[in-house]
Amino acid sequence: METNNIENKNGKWIWGIFYYNKEDDRIFPPKRIPWMGWTVNFANWKSIAALVTMIAFFSFVLFMIYRSK
Repeated sequence: METNNIENKNGKWIWGIFYYNKEDDRIFPPKRIPWMGWTVNFANWKSIAALVTMIAFFSFVLFMIYRSK
């Protein structure tokens, strides 16, 4: 089994689940196992702002759906 995608050799993963890399400019970098999608870079303020915006948008949509009932 190949484990070099899963190991934390470069110290950019906190507790193995949170990506934190100040040198990385990407808003959504790939996860540790790339076929699983993307994650948020918690060292990049743009990435955190995008996550908060998405959560606020979907919360607003759910609020509007439940309000209309």
